[in-house]
Amino acid sequence: MEIAILLFDRLTALDAIGPYEVLSRIPNATVKFVAKQAGPVRTDQGSLAITADYSLDEVTSPDIVVVPGGPGQSAFMNDDALLNWIRRAHETSKWTTSVCTGSLLLGAAGLLKGLKATSHWLAYDVLRQLKAEPTAERVVIEGKIITAAGVSAGIDMALKLVALECGELIAQSIQLGIEYDPQPPFDAGSPSKAPAEIVERMRNRSRFLMQ
Repeated sequence: MEIAILLFDRLTALDAIGPYEVLSRIPNATVKFVAKQAGPVRTDQGSLAITADYSLDEVTSPDIVVVPGGPGQSAFMNDDALLNWIRRAHETSKWTTSVCTGSLLLGAAGLLKGLKATSHWLAYDVLRQLKAEPTAERVVIEGKIITAAGVSAGIDMALKLVALECGELIAQSIQLGIEYDPQPPFDAGSPSKAPAEIVERMRNRSRFLMQ
């Protein structure tokens, strides 16, 4: 099974690495980091680089596509090369997935019209502009398209995908192997739970919405 994780400048690292830690443990799976050009790609914090070993032209029909998000996504919303790759890969993929604002790239490629989808909560309005139906669910499955909410939700998405593809036994084994047992110190992980002043602060500091 070939799994392609798309990389681009200023992506959020966990959007790609969270799913990687899960999906790379699928038996007989090969994970390929893919970008417009092979080479290192800087994440949104600047101090970390992830290497794309393959260019878009070298990985054309993966079984699973993972599109991460991050503030750098905005620069690619009209990038024909990248969007065409997503469209072509989706034609033959078994699963096409996104994390955080990666769903905006799926929407820009025309894959989410009329479908329920999720993203980072600050990007719901943009999903609507792309003709998708935003939902606050952490993981949304529409046919073979799976979208995940912001950043950390990529781990949940990947575990759900493993369960669908390989069965719950393998998915639970992977979950135990990576000891994914969240016990956050604060109950502020969604706008419905966080204090109002924190939500407003995040809105004011938003780097996710397109201008």
